[in-house]
Amino acid sequence: MNEFYAMAIALGLGLLVGFQREWSASHVAGIRSFALITVLGAVMTMLSPALGPWVVPAGLIGVTAMLVIAGLQHWIKEQGGTGLTTAVAALVMYGVGAMLMLGHTAMALAIGGGVAVLLQWKQPLKNIVHRIGEADIRAIFQLVLIGLVVLPVLPDKVVGPYQVLNPFKIWLLVVLIVGISLCGYMVFKFLGARVGVLLGGLLGGVISSTATTVGYAKHTRGRHDMAGLACVVLMIASTVVFVRVLLEVALVAPSILPQLMMPLLAMTGVMAVLSAMSYALWSRTITDAPLPEDPAQLKTAIVFGLLYALVLLGVAAAKSHLGNTGLYVVAGISGLTDMDAITLSTAQMVHAGRVMPDTGWRLILVGFMANLIFKALMVASLGSKALLWRVSLMFALAIAAGTGLILFWPAL
Repeated sequence: MNEFYAMAIALGLGLLVGFQREWSASHVAGIRSFALITVLGAVMTMLSPALGPWVVPAGLIGVTAMLVIAGLQHWIKEQGGTGLTTAVAALVMYGVGAMLMLGHTAMALAIGGGVAVLLQWKQPLKNIVHRIGEADIRAIFQLVLIGLVVLPVLPDKVVGPYQVLNPFKIWLLVVLIVGISLCGYMVFKFLGARVGVLLGGLLGGVISSTATTVGYAKHTRGRHDMAGLACVVLMIASTVVFVRVLLEVALVAPSILPQLMMPLLAMTGVMAVLSAMSYALWSRTITDAPLPEDPAQLKTAIVFGLLYALVLLGVAAAKSHLGNTGLYVVAGISGLTDMDAITLSTAQMVHAGRVMPDTGWRLILVGFMANLIFKALMVASLGSKALLWRVSLMFALAIAAGTGLILFWPAL
């Protein structure tokens, strides 16, 4: 599995660099050529233990020769030249044949199929590159900078007061916000707003509904025609949160899932109904609205990261001074920015017998309602008024339903 992971990274990085060169109108090597060259380097290195250390330099010499030939072709303006793609693909398939004989069958099949797909996707890839503008390419490489350059060097350990601030995880949230904003932007640009609603909501709920709220709220500032679209996305994302909550409980403490499941499923059903209502009410307003000038929303993401760190400190202070006597207060504060912490900690407490199941699911619901309030505040500060009243209406109905469940759900 590590070999597949490394090969996937090689392909992704090759596509990334090739994308930039294709976009900048490089006449020597483009998006597919760079991807194939990177995969070729990985293949040759993988073969070197069996075939000898000469394999990697031989592959490098071959690629260098082809680059020189391609450069000469461009220099003498031989427009009929075939370029690098076919030649590099042939070299990669040569390596695939060697891998098969050495017993790397699964990897060889994956690479061979990937090469075929990459060759077939010539026109779609070129169309995507040609539709990318200056703002788009700047946003993509902002994400590369903060995610692949800055993030890996940050310490993944807690520091500061109460030992709750983890620079890596805080910056990871910034990366998530930028990534979700950019993904949503690209989905809307290439697939249209209606497709983007479903994909954006599902993706946002799986990754971070809070980050999704920040990204989409910012997109509506000054664009009231995007309010209906953003509201539906946020409702879908908030519904998916409960699916994630149930999965987390099942993973951490499967034995207590039956005791917590029914009221949480009921709340999931409420959110699903509200999502359907929001779509029914505002689907006609979902149009391919003008796209934002800053797809990445990097400044907004950084500000939110700082705010998130402050909330973490507040949560830690509340836990330190209130202890278990203020569980509901702690649950509300914990749920402001993140449902994972309150879900996992509550599941562990119920499993250990320190908290009764009836109290456990209620703590999770309190955290969820606090999270809705926090997201509404984010919309108020970052989004448009048109989005705020829509979200406030849907969230108020959800909070009313959650409060009803907490007060009137029968004891187990």
